[in-house]
Amino acid sequence: MEVTLLGTGAADGWPNPWCTCASCADARRRGDQRRQTSALVDGVLLLDLSPALPPVDVPLTDVATVLVTHAHPDHCAPFALLWRQWVRRGQPLTVAGPAGALDECRPWVAPDDPVAFVELTPGDERVLGGYRVRALAAEHEVPTLLYDVTGPDGGRLLHATDTGPLLPETLERVRGAGFDVVLLEETFGDHLAHGTAHLDLAGFPVELDRLRDVGAVTAATDVVAVHLSHHNPPLAELELRLGALGARVVPDGTTIPAGARRAALPRGA
Repeated sequence: MEVTLLGTGAADGWPNPWCTCASCADARRRGDQRRQTSALVDGVLLLDLSPALPPVDVPLTDVATVLVTHAHPDHCAPFALLWRQWVRRGQPLTVAGPAGALDECRPWVAPDDPVAFVELTPGDERVLGGYRVRALAAEHEVPTLLYDVTGPDGGRLLHATDTGPLLPETLERVRGAGFDVVLLEETFGDHLAHGTAHLDLAGFPVELDRLRDVGAVTAATDVVAVHLSHHNPPLAELELRLGALGARVVPDGTTIPAGARRAALPRGA
């Protein structure tokens, strides 16, 4: 399994185009712009329909399955399906997710477009495009799913955005998972009074420890913080603070090997 981070930013990206805070100024100085969070697995399974175009060197032409987490527009921008329709692609596409997200997508698909919609609810398990997909409950403002995805080669990924503290039922369902890669949201940095169902630099380590306690995160798990906003400190400080927790932040466009492919890399890669 290979996981390409198409975007690692929050709803407003990073830097926020309207902001001149220290974090946004630092990002601009480095030329670092983070798109809304989305990921591509093995070139064929897309996690969320971002309103942002993917990196120019990452085509979506082989995507056969889309997993949408929820109906918020930074995760479910259904005009992306219209872009696909405009090139008259004949390959079948499966779009799966909560009912509300699918309702947002349906009007953007032509009657003769070979797109199938699969409603998922917490606890569902399906094989979609050769991948085992387990839908997990999230704590968020609208019905939202986290995804436990296992690839044909055995690589296993947890996609955990958007969510506040992980629900007990979700932790139980990932007990012993030993994920290869965990994409865990860390939206609000040092802004702790946000009052939303998201994580920050106080809640992120708590949830990471809870995942370790149930064996979902192990010493071999690559934990990557996503859904990052300008409420975080400038990148150099954020990297140090996440590193101390056993997590990291990567640039948009980074490809992360998992499972068998990671095991085949030279030591230290």
